[in-house]
Amino acid sequence: MARKNRENWRLFTVSCPLEKERAMTILKKKLDANQYNLKDQVVAINRVTKVVKGGKNMSFAALVVVGDAASGVVGYGSGKAKEVPQAIRKGIEAAKKNLVRINLTETTIPHLVLGRFGSGQVLLKPAPEGTGVIAGGAVRAVMTSAGVQNVLTKSLGSPNPHNVIKATFDALVQLRDRADVAAARGKTVEEL
Repeated sequence: MARKNRENWRLFTVSCPLEKERAMTILKKKLDANQYNLKDQVVAINRVTKVVKGGKNMSFAALVVVGDAASGVVGYGSGKAKEVPQAIRKGIEAAKKNLVRINLTETTIPHLVLGRFGSGQVLLKPAPEGTGVIAGGAVRAVMTSAGVQNVLTKSLGSPNPHNVIKATFDALVQLRDRADVAAARGKTVEEL
């Protein structure tokens, strides 16, 4: 690929939860943040203190999720600065560079999926109309930003919001719609 095109594409490695040996590599086009009506949501703010010779240096780290519910696009980012507003602004800018499109079926996800990152695991389960978003803090922020209206979730393992969000994104990237599955099997959507 030419250098200009290489910058607009990202490589995703998706592992199948049932088969640990098999991994699929998917090439996805990088999404432009200016095309979407992105809304940001702060998930966690952490005060960090560094002890130095002259005393203590305080700074703040912000974990932010941005998304367009109408388009099914969501991203996350982390920013660090001496003040909270600057940390949030840096987190939003980082999140806009990390956007992912989610495969949804109307108001829920197409199938059950388990996402992993580090010691954190997040289970996402489709739910019928009227259920709402049954999720805890970090997962709820991602689901509402992505435009998922009905879903059951369970966070397993690490409660650290960074690990939980990354595990949630791992699960969301694994979601496949009927057309993708049919194409991979060489069948039409009606044959499935």
